[in-house]
Amino acid sequence: MTTATVFPDLVAELPVPEDGTLSRTLYQDDQVRLVGFAFAAGQELTEHSSALAVVIQVVSGRLHLVLGDQESELTAGGWVHLPARLTHTVRALEPTVMLLTMFRR
Repeated sequence: MTTATVFPDLVAELPVPEDGTLSRTLYQDDQVRLVGFAFAAGQELTEHSSALAVVIQVVSGRLHLVLGDQESELTAGGWVHLPARLTHTVRALEPTVMLLTMFRR
C-alpha cells in the first residue's frame, strides 16, 4: 500500500528554539531525505560539505549563506541547489525555518 506524507504546516512541525538550533528528519526513503531545521537568530551551521547534492529551501525567516566563494541571502520562499562536496555555511539572520533535501545517488 502506497501512502502520501503530508505536512500541513511545516512551521508548526519545527518550532524555533529561543536559543539554539533544532533539526529533525521529516521524511526518508531510498532516494531522498528531508531534514527540517529551526534556527534562533544568529545560529549557524559552520562550514561543511555534503557527499550528496542538496537543496536548501527557506520556509520562514532569513538566512545568510556562504556557498563556496559565493555569498547569498535567502528569505521565505528562497531555494538553492548545492552540488555534492561544495563547502557551505548557513547563518540565521532572524528566527528561521529551513528544509534541507538530500538526494541519494
